[in-house]
Amino acid sequence: MTRLTPPSRLWGSNGVAFGPDGRLYVAQFLAGQISAVDVASGDVEVVVPADGPVASPDDLAFGPDGSMYITDLVPGRVWRRDPGGEYTLVSGDVALPNGIACAGERLFVNEMRMDGRVLELFPRDQDAKPVVLADGLAMGNAMQLGPDGFLYYPHMLTGQVFRVSPDGGEPELVAGEVHEPVAVRFDRGGVLLVLSRGAAGFVTRIELDSGRRSVVESGVVGLDNAAFDDDNRMFVSSFASGGIAELHEDGRTRQVVPQGLGGPYGVAVDRAGTVFTADHYRLASVDGDAVSTRELFLFSHGVVADGELVHVTSQYGDVSTYDPRSGEVTVRARGLAAPCGLAVRPDGTLLVAESGAGRVVALGGGTAEDVRVVANGLSRPVDVAVDTRQRWYVSDEDLGAVLRIDDGTPVSVVDGLDAPQGLTIRDGELLVVESGRRRVLAIDPDTGERGIAVDDLALGLPAGATREPPALFSHGLPGVPRQFAGVAVGPEGALYVSATGEGSVLRVDPD
Repeated sequence: MTRLTPPSRLWGSNGVAFGPDGRLYVAQFLAGQISAVDVASGDVEVVVPADGPVASPDDLAFGPDGSMYITDLVPGRVWRRDPGGEYTLVSGDVALPNGIACAGERLFVNEMRMDGRVLELFPRDQDAKPVVLADGLAMGNAMQLGPDGFLYYPHMLTGQVFRVSPDGGEPELVAGEVHEPVAVRFDRGGVLLVLSRGAAGFVTRIELDSGRRSVVESGVVGLDNAAFDDDNRMFVSSFASGGIAELHEDGRTRQVVPQGLGGPYGVAVDRAGTVFTADHYRLASVDGDAVSTRELFLFSHGVVADGELVHVTSQYGDVSTYDPRSGEVTVRARGLAAPCGLAVRPDGTLLVAESGAGRVVALGGGTAEDVRVVANGLSRPVDVAVDTRQRWYVSDEDLGAVLRIDDGTPVSVVDGLDAPQGLTIRDGELLVVESGRRRVLAIDPDTGERGIAVDDLALGLPAGATREPPALFSHGLPGVPRQFAGVAVGPEGALYVSATGEGSVLRVDPD
């Protein structure tokens, strides 16, 4: 068994802020944890673990007493973690809280939704109602108090940056036509920097006095946030690929914590041997020990190779076809309920496990309207496979079973499994990732006889850690995804498995 990619040290990296101890604290939405990074050595320490009260930390800020304030995005909560490590709920009434800033003892947050708000919260007074400073935000995100005493924040969907007084008043447009703004930050000299969330990693520098702009391309895919140390060095995070990089004014970067996979979830291998993985925010490929972002696909979960094409599912309900040669993306279906794993029949029909609806659907004809239900009445189907006799199989995580679809009726092949997920076929055998027992089983589809193909895999949460299953959607945004460990067979017969417990892709040779 070989790791194609090193284990991820940060499962995605979102909000960042320097703490009183001089370390850079990193919120990790996907991992549900916060880590502290020594920017000199690159050492990473988990400070807020995944099985604590914070479910999906997205941004953080420090108060003057050293307390850490955290926006818990999908549950809609804001937390205070005092210097002794005790947690207090500041508010549970903010819809998708994201950007957060401290101004002395005062605390401000904004909402990452349409018609969102900028709010002042009162962590020392649990009975105080939030005060609305601004509304009508088109998806707010990382914000900061500027040197002029105003709060600066982006509208992600309109390409604008606004500011508002902490004491209220009419918000003022600071900059328009900014490329996909996701965060605003001030360096130690008072220059405004706006990070873009796209594939190029643009950073726009704006001098407030003159309005003069300059743009650099960092190459960091999916920039999320930034922080400046006492020497005015800029450190940036990436929601798409994790890691922490030092970013120089000319766009050069130095990796402090290497980028890695945010999942990975589904895995596929094309006939040329290229390994693809659905990595929540992107479709990535593994080349040697390097990971490349092929396309930003929001909430991607399942992936399958089909000749020279790759098909991808999104938890938003889409199924898309990606052509690696041209980069063209074609939407095959919309509005499905949490589609997950998928398979391709010889005639080009796609079979998709629609987890949120408890069914399997077939997509044909290449249009978004051509969707047909082929199996219903399942609990949580997560992956599908087709054998050489054109029989269809589905793994159902909640039922703990692998089933065959006979004339639209699910028939159990094997049950009693602990969270079966990824499913594929090799040499007539069904191979299923039994995530709950951290192994891959080989199953005879005719007799149900099973054996262990691979054992002791890094799957799921670390030993002893527990988390409540996430809410699927909150205010239209998918929650922290359920982990989905995919499996695929390469042209030479090797198995490829998503090691969700460490953030890597594993290759298991046929012998």
